[in-house]
Amino acid sequence: MEGWIVSFRRGMNKYYPRQVILSLDGVTYKDAVKVIGRKVLWVHPETGEKFVGKIVRMHGRRGHVLAYFKRHLPGQAVGTKVKIV
Repeated sequence: MEGWIVSFRRGMNKYYPRQVILSLDGVTYKDAVKVIGRKVLWVHPETGEKFVGKIVRMHGRRGHVLAYFKRHLPGQAVGTKVKIV
C-alpha cells in the first residue's frame, strides 16, 4: 500500500518534524482504523537513507492518518510517496 506525505503536524507557533500527516490511496474514514499500528517507510531520493515510522492515529474525517517517525524527516519529504508495510 502506498500513501503521500501531506504535511508535518503543526501547531500555531511550531511544527513537529517527527510527526507527519499521511494521505493513503483508496482509504476512507472507516478503513483508516485498520491501518493503525502499521509501519511506514520513506526512502530519501538522493542518499537512499531509510526512515521508519509507525501510524498511530487518525487525523480528521477524510481518511488521513498521523505517523510518528523515529528520526525527524527533512522538509523535502513533504509531497513524496511512502510505503505502508
